[in-house]
Amino acid sequence: MKAILALEDGSVYEGSGFGARGSACGEVCFNTSMTGYQEILTDPSYKGQIVTMTYPLIGNYGVNSVDVESWKPHASGFVIRELSPVVSSWRADQSLQDYLAEKGIPGIQGIDTRSLVKRLRVRGAMNGFISTEDVSREEAMHRAKTWPGLVGVDYVKEVTHPEPFLWDEKDQDSAAFKLVQSRQPTRADARAFREPLPPADIPIVAFDFGIKYNILRRLRQHGFRVQVVPATTTAQEALAYKPAGIFLSNGPGDPSVLGYAVRAAVELVQSGVPIFGICLGHQILGQAFGGKTFKLKFGHRGGNQPVKDLESGRVEITSQNHGFAVDSASLPSDVAVNRVNLNDQTVEGLRHKSKPVFSVQYHPEASPGPHDSNPLFAEFRRLIQGRS
Repeated sequence: MKAILALEDGSVYEGSGFGARGSACGEVCFNTSMTGYQEILTDPSYKGQIVTMTYPLIGNYGVNSVDVESWKPHASGFVIRELSPVVSSWRADQSLQDYLAEKGIPGIQGIDTRSLVKRLRVRGAMNGFISTEDVSREEAMHRAKTWPGLVGVDYVKEVTHPEPFLWDEKDQDSAAFKLVQSRQPTRADARAFREPLPPADIPIVAFDFGIKYNILRRLRQHGFRVQVVPATTTAQEALAYKPAGIFLSNGPGDPSVLGYAVRAAVELVQSGVPIFGICLGHQILGQAFGGKTFKLKFGHRGGNQPVKDLESGRVEITSQNHGFAVDSASLPSDVAVNRVNLNDQTVEGLRHKSKPVFSVQYHPEASPGPHDSNPLFAEFRRLIQGRS
């Protein structure tokens, strides 16, 4: 089937459709990861966005039932250069084509993604419209130009779990899988083999602003017992669980409209409980400290973002997905910027100088991405243990 992608600046790309037959509006952005399309599609932080992959061949290892990052995909549309006609992985359950068709997400392939990404890099992320239906160029451009965009919209309430829950109470979903060292392992054996988990001896509360499942897995792998609560939970309600620490998760959209989350964060910081925030949680903490956020030109999305730790001098290659950032000039003197992005010098980490609170702008669970930042979970554990 034919497909069309239109941008608010009047640009139109025509190609072949795949996935679902349908249409959608969203902010057109790009991700530079070579792998991890399944995790990207199911990351709640992509709510309201049409994702373009810069790597040219997508879909070659299919989709499986294990690597999803939430209960459904959240991206509005998917843009790639070429859909692999072959699925080759012992972990695959279905093809990317069948998965997107099943989940109702339209995709377009066969366009010059280099041209598209260059346009987004120069002009910035733009509102767009994607369709695999019979839509004219004029209608597609009109839909792209009239979509209101992400700024000022609260997408967090659309992706958060509506009820609190205890993550992986029976320890069935958190252990890391490991390849079986055998000449002829069966597919079932290979999927079932897991690393042992440590005791869950530190209770924490995780605010779900659009939390990824692999974040919850990583927290459990580091010995945390994780009580997940909805985004609108108050500080008083969170502290009623008597947590040893608070985790503020990633999530989609404009952080400046999340007044309820900022108010909760202010009270939690004042309570003295150790806090670790990532991505949107980092931006919420920045506002709780008195700072402001702003929209980046085209965002940071991919598994190759260089971040320098100003305290140690160490450089991490990080996995990121965000279109907003904290304004360093707006922060008070009792908050230290301890990490910066080496591409554009934007804020990548904060640490309060007198309270047990720190945050990073990126995704230490690395799903997908490198594992340079995994020690941050251990740092959170040490921070809690140092307060007990």
